[in-house]
Amino acid sequence: MERKLYLSDTNKKLGGVCGGLGEYFNIDPTIVRLLAFLSIFLSGFGILAYFIAWIVMPRHGCSRNNW
Repeated sequence: MERKLYLSDTNKKLGGVCGGLGEYFNIDPTIVRLLAFLSIFLSGFGILAYFIAWIVMPRHGCSRNNW
């Protein structure tokens, strides 16, 4: 089965990016959120990466073929 990266609909706080990454890598999304929080406040790059991922990652159930 092919794994794909999607925004999480069930495990999201803001946009579902951290929840989707957690589901994709089969780890607790809280760990992903902590890493994102650290990258935002330590380097500032995390906020840009989060918003880019939010824009680029599709919602689960949506695909380019449905457009």
